[in-house]
Amino acid sequence: MTSSAPSLASALLNPRRIALIGASGDPSRVTARAQIYLRRHGFDGDLYPVNPRAETVLGERAFPSLAEVPGPVDLAYILLGTAQVEGQIAAVAAKGVPVAAVLADGFAEAGPEGRALQDRLVAAARAAGVRLLGPNSMGVVNLRARTACSVNAALEAESLPAGRLALVSQSGSMMGAILSRGAARGIGFSHLVGTGNEADLTAGEIAAMLADDPEVDAVLLFLEAIRGAHHFAEAARRAHAAGKPIIAYKLGRSPFGAELATSHTGALAGSDAAADAFFRAHGIARVTTIEALLELPPLLIGRRPLARPRRAVGVMTTTGGGGAMAVDCLGVAGIEARPPDARAAALLAAEKLPHHGRLIDVTLAGTRPERVAAALGALLAAEDTDLALSVVGSSAQFRPHDAVAGIVRAAEAAGRGGKPVAAFLVPQADASLRLLAEAGIPAFRTPESCADAIRAYCDWRAPRAAPPLAPIAHALPAAPDEADARRLFAAAGLDTPFAVAADPGALPSEARFPVALKILSPDLAHKTEVGGVALDIPDAAALQREAAAMLARVRARAPAARITGFLVQPMARGLAEAILGFRRDPEVGPLVLLGAGGVMAELWRDTTLRLAPVTEAEAREMIAEVRGLRPLAGWRGMPRGDLEALARAVVAVSRLAALPEVAEAEVNPLIVGREGEGVIVADAWVVRA
Repeated sequence: MTSSAPSLASALLNPRRIALIGASGDPSRVTARAQIYLRRHGFDGDLYPVNPRAETVLGERAFPSLAEVPGPVDLAYILLGTAQVEGQIAAVAAKGVPVAAVLADGFAEAGPEGRALQDRLVAAARAAGVRLLGPNSMGVVNLRARTACSVNAALEAESLPAGRLALVSQSGSMMGAILSRGAARGIGFSHLVGTGNEADLTAGEIAAMLADDPEVDAVLLFLEAIRGAHHFAEAARRAHAAGKPIIAYKLGRSPFGAELATSHTGALAGSDAAADAFFRAHGIARVTTIEALLELPPLLIGRRPLARPRRAVGVMTTTGGGGAMAVDCLGVAGIEARPPDARAAALLAAEKLPHHGRLIDVTLAGTRPERVAAALGALLAAEDTDLALSVVGSSAQFRPHDAVAGIVRAAEAAGRGGKPVAAFLVPQADASLRLLAEAGIPAFRTPESCADAIRAYCDWRAPRAAPPLAPIAHALPAAPDEADARRLFAAAGLDTPFAVAADPGALPSEARFPVALKILSPDLAHKTEVGGVALDIPDAAALQREAAAMLARVRARAPAARITGFLVQPMARGLAEAILGFRRDPEVGPLVLLGAGGVMAELWRDTTLRLAPVTEAEAREMIAEVRGLRPLAGWRGMPRGDLEALARAVVAVSRLAALPEVAEAEVNPLIVGREGEGVIVADAWVVRA
């Protein structure tokens, strides 16, 4: 490569010299599409079809090999079958091509043999300094530069609107689907990149490049898995610094969706709650509907995350039923449609507009643009809401200019830095949607996507500054039992008293009775199920009798389990039980979990997650999010629990992120005492990585 070679971002996102390896002269074949689309949409760079069996391909000069292409190449798109891809990497490397995109599938998603083939492909590319896009990639589209280097059938359209939204999609088909959905509403894209299996270049790495691009205002992600979490974290930091939102739609909210995402591209899936925690920590807004992925950007572009979201909106409507739908969906999403406060009510009264209740219905008061603008202006003045929403009825379909004029006026009066104005159009009203898109006003086609987008706006945060990760000096045995888990938690800062005995004869005779007795074994995570737990033992004699009986029970019910002794601890009483856990998620890394604990923890799933480690302030936020722990704050006159001790316990467990040998660890239950009494580890478990 010469010193004038393009940067990686330029070669990938704006290639000017493209080689199509395996280009077909048969227009009906998929391998002909990239050349057809590049020319159809106006690519004016240099294009080199590579086909050893043809002198021309679709009317353009072809080359028998990449080596015979004159001059440098920015991007090579390998259109050959799976078995032929590996052999082309040497040619790409010899030519000095910085980026190669691979269309073929049959790699990691196809099983062990495909995984091995993909690994060889990556190793060869890295050894030669070539970056790979894919395999299973539908290529790269840059609509502002008229570069449609893709085989996606959505590019059959004669024209596509260029815009300032960029999309990175792990699914090639969804790349085209989102492009076509946007085009139907006048929403244009700057770039669309299909990353496929992400054997090398990840969606996060490409998102970081797009965040740096001056022609991009927001980056959209369609994800099946989070690969290279550190790349997403870096992209989010760069995007936030540039004032550009990153918005993600991720599959895997159900076990079935996670299974399909895994099988599609060979990804290793983590939990959806972990993905939520990851996006939240890094300031990536997450939507759950594909409509909201397109509709949310105008709400975020040019804004910063709310410092103190009120999770409330003011709603004005020209259709009672449509307004009620919006209020209902917002409520399900955790967003309140709030009645006007005193300031907003006074402004509404001055305009002789209704100002009672959660829904300001102006239908009878008149829907002329000046009246709509006045009503929205009053709602924008409220001090206890985050947004003003206009719900528009049939006029949006039949009188689009009149229907949106008042909304546009209100938005212009508020200014870009003011509280946002948004609109939900109840009928199918494509012209009104286009007018609002041109004005940069968030507009929603369904009440569900409206609620989803507004919820995502209120959830949006700035990327968190992770606290420093202090080392923990502790050696974890190869096969840890509960006593080992307790010693680990004590090393992290969560210590409660216990005693260990190798056999019934060595049990302590002096103890603070009554006590609990448990069998110790690295093989028994659920000791109660095999009779390995006894509570409220009153004295030393009873302790010895129970230990002998317990040993016999456990050996009978779990004969293969290794028995390492007994654990004795004082019985503890408290106000509540919590579950406190740590896990290394395969997608996002270390996490800490807090929830309502005890034997029902797995059933109720009343939990919250954060990336680990956390600060005490973050731990307090977690405590407030668990419904089962809210009584500890003194709810309805109940005694207050030691929430500060609980917060310190969360911080302590989150510090296990410093020990890579810990895969999972759990305290369940953690007993929370009254204020000032602290917390007590009732049961503990750890799993080595």
